[in-house]
Amino acid sequence: MVVITLQRNKCIGCNYCVEIAPEQFQMSKKDGKSVLLHSFEKKGFHTMKSKDHSIYEQSNQAANVCPVKIITVKES
Repeated sequence: MVVITLQRNKCIGCNYCVEIAPEQFQMSKKDGKSVLLHSFEKKGFHTMKSKDHSIYEQSNQAANVCPVKIITVKES
């Protein structure tokens, strides 16, 4: 299981996550912040769970380049 979490309210809209992992992230036309696709929101954290382990590498790279460090990726 791969679990990706985005703390969207702290996003600065740099677009790095979208460039690295466009299958998981896109930019909102409404407010210019990142959106974690297929996620659910709870208390400001947007979380997506997937059984597809092939998304781990790109998602982890996106987390590493995020300048405000608001993306976490865990694999189990």
